[in-house]
Amino acid sequence: MFKTLVNAFKMPDLRKKLLFTLFMLIVFQLGTVVPVPGIEKDALKSLLGIGDASGSLFNLVNILSGNAMQNASIFAMSITPYVNSSIIMQLLAVAIPALERLSKEGEEGRKVIAKWTRYGTVILAFIQAAGLYISLSNSGALELTGIIGFITITLSFTAGTAFLMWIGEQITEKGIGNGISVIIFAGIVTSGPQLIASFWVQLQTNWIIAVLTLILCLAVVVFVVMINDAERRIPVQYAKRVVGRKMYGGQNSHIPFKVSMAGVIPIIFASSILSFPATIARLFSTNQPAWISNFMTSPLYAILYFLLIIFFTFFYTAMMYNPIEMANNIKGNGGFIPGIRPGKPTSDYITKTMNKVTVIGSVAIALIAVLPILMSQGNISVSFGGTSLLILVGVAIETYRQLESQMIMRNYKGFLD
Repeated sequence: MFKTLVNAFKMPDLRKKLLFTLFMLIVFQLGTVVPVPGIEKDALKSLLGIGDASGSLFNLVNILSGNAMQNASIFAMSITPYVNSSIIMQLLAVAIPALERLSKEGEEGRKVIAKWTRYGTVILAFIQAAGLYISLSNSGALELTGIIGFITITLSFTAGTAFLMWIGEQITEKGIGNGISVIIFAGIVTSGPQLIASFWVQLQTNWIIAVLTLILCLAVVVFVVMINDAERRIPVQYAKRVVGRKMYGGQNSHIPFKVSMAGVIPIIFASSILSFPATIARLFSTNQPAWISNFMTSPLYAILYFLLIIFFTFFYTAMMYNPIEMANNIKGNGGFIPGIRPGKPTSDYITKTMNKVTVIGSVAIALIAVLPILMSQGNISVSFGGTSLLILVGVAIETYRQLESQMIMRNYKGFLD
């Protein structure tokens, strides 16, 4: 990887892309310490339960935002409204035929959906900012109140999210990697010094547990890489056909089904539902009920978390992939799966294969997400989360492959030379 980066810096255009991405990430880091006027930072951190074991959803938002939430900065809500808006648009594209047709119209259709996603991001960001303002006002954590305070604070949070969305789009267009993913990656990496400090403290108190925890972290990273790269390929053979004076087809291809087709979306859905009681309690009361804290640290929470991840993996996969449509596309292009008849038998075979792959992927993702919770049940302190590891490894691999593909494209001389 380091050799690839060094070689990339030797190419002027790639060096320009890398430096542009780095500059945008520096702007993002600077924005995480720019405070929103009229908010008491310590009161906000205490109200939302950031840094404790309450299970509040704001802990996850704080990690993804690079500690911007606990700093009460303009980037406090991170890019989560954009992620939520994108997921909503994907689900609506499956449920609404007009949006489904629009998504299949190529580049122009994707531009329209991207525009609506931006509008949805701003609306969701304003709603979240308004809810956050109301909770802060009820707890007495605001120095600036009234209509002026409401406008200033809500618009500051909303503008911060919109600016982050713009930074992500600029990185995607002029930099390296997917901009939104790179921003989330940078936010998680920001907590690296804190993780190293906590590991150092643990190493001095109980070095055996610290070393075992480090080995386990490395093993989990290797496991995540394997799950991220694993895929099941269904072979497809295209029959030869004559169109005019030319012959088409006759080649072999395959349909790849990745083991982690849903990525971290099931984890986000499951954690959002399970942390909903704690989040509501934090918004409307400064004193969280004891039963919520007990539930968040109980084995029942880990079991429900595991089952919900599996359920949402199947749900999201079923919403995003249509075996009947895939079978019709294969048949329409003159292809067939060897040993399987076209039509319904093909769609049934694809469904059966996809379900098997989804079972493996959902269990693997659920184990990664639940592992830190299980270790905490044994009084073993861990400073990593399954969601963070999945995002870090996935974004790193995706960015590295994009960088490597661009280098191969530029080094390929072709037949003329």
